[in-house]
Amino acid sequence: MSVMAWIALFSCAAWVWLLLGHGLFWRTDQRLPRGSAEPERWPSVAVVVPARDEADVLPVSLPSLLGQDYPGRAEVVLVDDGSTDGTGDVARALARAADPVRRPGGRGLPLTVVSPGPPEPGWTGKLWAVRHGVGAVRAREAGAPEFLLLTDADIAHAPDSLRRLVAAAVSHRLDLVSQMARLRVSGFWERLVVPAFVYFFCQLYPFRRINRGGGRTAAAAGGCVLLRAETAGRAGVPEAIRDAVIDDVALARAVRRAGGRIWLGLAEHVDSVRPYPRLADLWGMVARSAYAQLRHSAALLAVTVAGLALVYLAPPVCLAAGLAGLAGEGGASWAGGGGTAAVAAWAGGAAWALMAGTYAPMLRYYRQPLWQAALLPLTAGLYLLMTVDSAVRHHRGRGAAWKGRTYPAPAPRTAADR
Repeated sequence: MSVMAWIALFSCAAWVWLLLGHGLFWRTDQRLPRGSAEPERWPSVAVVVPARDEADVLPVSLPSLLGQDYPGRAEVVLVDDGSTDGTGDVARALARAADPVRRPGGRGLPLTVVSPGPPEPGWTGKLWAVRHGVGAVRAREAGAPEFLLLTDADIAHAPDSLRRLVAAAVSHRLDLVSQMARLRVSGFWERLVVPAFVYFFCQLYPFRRINRGGGRTAAAAGGCVLLRAETAGRAGVPEAIRDAVIDDVALARAVRRAGGRIWLGLAEHVDSVRPYPRLADLWGMVARSAYAQLRHSAALLAVTVAGLALVYLAPPVCLAAGLAGLAGEGGASWAGGGGTAAVAAWAGGAAWALMAGTYAPMLRYYRQPLWQAALLPLTAGLYLLMTVDSAVRHHRGRGAAWKGRTYPAPAPRTAADR
């Protein structure tokens, strides 16, 4: 057989395995456990919101936290991480505006705004802000909270979000409950790239494997993480992960190493309000951390590029080459004779169909037309280029850049650091 036919067969075999043998990563039914009984006593919660130059999104997201209908003691601590756009002032104004609408006996959480100053060496800005926020609530006279909700400044929560998160954690004895917020999909580029971003994340970290007791796979979604404070202390976070660029995955791994039970699923009532209207915005979001995901390894980068090409780009190329080989002599010289051209076309088409079929549930979750599943090879090609660009940025000293800060690769940890 021709090389093209072999590539098509390998790609098709890879998709059969991904469909059946990779934790059913493509399914979107991992949602917050239903039927969670409400506890007799609601534990205390501190909501910690790291924020750097977030004045534009706070008017949409922060009122959703201040308006939480939570029966127990709870508060919101927004950590203004060196903002230059008046983030802290905007937050205080929103809290003052929310005061008159709070109902006695439950609805509405108080807000405290704190500023930690510049991060110490060895800390990423977000984790430095989290450390300061957690330290502030632990020093309260009322006592340290039993749970911490770590949520980003661009995340909007339904009024019962905190209530449902805590009920799930208490009912199912979970130490970490995380939801992948539904990202915004409005413009062309968001529709093309965002559902695939979550799809690829699920492929890297199959939710079923994460949620299985005793499993080794660990991940979380940093936009919405409910964490037992006692478990956080036992795991040594955030200090133990202070230099992590992909902090949510590092957090989940630290909790699992400490013996904690974790759960991750797709959100139904937690949404990101941050817009990514241009391809450049989405490109920066991915390129910022893609090479860090590969542990800054050139070897892993090469394997990843080859894997993306074989699994995502090869199927349509093999289908086209096989059809060209069947159509005439010019194509036959590339795809092989008629028999091998048919194999290339059949296997390439089957792989593309399997790929599109696994992508369809994510498109449905994002309320996008299913025909977009056929465009996944195009989107994967963009992600391949973003990943390569992430490595180039790192080697030029511009890797992991976020809002004026650039973070180098973390130094290897010694036993004393852990």
